[in-house]
Amino acid sequence: MSGSAEQTGNWWRGRALGPVGVWSMELRNAARPGVADAVGELADRGLTALWIPGLDGNGVFEDTGALLSAAPGMHVVLGVLGIWRQKAAAVSARVRELDARYGERTVVGFGVSDRNAAAAAGQTFDNPVGAVSNYLDEVDLNHQRLLLGALGPRMATLAAERTAGIHPFLVSPDYTATMRARLGTEAIIAPHQAVVFSADADQARTIARDQVGMFIGFDAYRNNLRRLGWTGEDLVPGGSDRLIDALVAWGDDDAVRRRLQEQLDAGADQVAVHVLSTTPGGALPQQEWRRLADLATELN
Repeated sequence: MSGSAEQTGNWWRGRALGPVGVWSMELRNAARPGVADAVGELADRGLTALWIPGLDGNGVFEDTGALLSAAPGMHVVLGVLGIWRQKAAAVSARVRELDARYGERTVVGFGVSDRNAAAAAGQTFDNPVGAVSNYLDEVDLNHQRLLLGALGPRMATLAAERTAGIHPFLVSPDYTATMRARLGTEAIIAPHQAVVFSADADQARTIARDQVGMFIGFDAYRNNLRRLGWTGEDLVPGGSDRLIDALVAWGDDDAVRRRLQEQLDAGADQVAVHVLSTTPGGALPQQEWRRLADLATELN
């Protein structure tokens, strides 16, 4: 059923969502004090897209609704929601409920995670591309409002055929360029890009390893990095300095801006920027988000 409604035009590009969006773990607790004001300020500063991870799916649509309510001009992208525990019909129904209340401002990214996630849901991981294809058959939403958290070439091809495109996690501009060459000009490519606003190399790499380094140990990301030519000496726990520098932008505002522009020049339609906060305790990185919003005006 995927794509059964509203097939005309390119929904994503027609919305002109801008060169960057804010990708944030912290926004998954969207009802907590301070979030509404923070995202309202981002909207006032001209940003138009918020990206939130699906995690285990619990509360994700409540969080989406809270964000849509707080920032009426912004879109919210779920990047990404695992297919194993989320029934396609239920996801479709929840998105339609959000549409009825807030307008068509929700985009859903789907992913397969890994064997453990499938097993925990009592399913098998034998053919992940086939599992996603079958899942999309049951999704009753405009395919231009869907993305896949694809990394490998087969899943990326499926994304280009059945959805608006891909939202790859923890990738470099080189990966983005490779996918643009593979998928052509029509598919949306919206890579996750982690950034640390710190010019202290040791501090920046420590923060990067603490907040995203764990993912380098996951099979899906290790396999993708190997496809890109990274070897065992880089795929150590937390990643080598060279790998961290390739995956995480750090430095002053000019250094971060250059990496974001590199992603756009490589073919990204929008960069989902994950600010790795230098503030402990899970506080919203509002100061860094303000810097990001200012940088966005310099990108093209």
